[in-house]
Amino acid sequence: MANEHHDDHGSTPAAWTVVIFTVIAFILGTLGVMLANWIMFWVGVGVLILGAVIGKVMAMAGLGKKSPAHA
Repeated sequence: MANEHHDDHGSTPAAWTVVIFTVIAFILGTLGVMLANWIMFWVGVGVLILGAVIGKVMAMAGLGKKSPAHA
């Protein structure tokens, strides 16, 4: 386990896209709850789901972490 080599530590375009969408979604959701603006809250939920879908599509398109060559 100590000899495992990690090239990217998960730093891929797909992963960073999901991170950015998640941060924006949680900011919107938090502000929505604090301001009692439920439309803003649900927009935040929608942004979170959208980010997950976009991240998965990007990963399937080859922009995510590659599977190891050995099993």
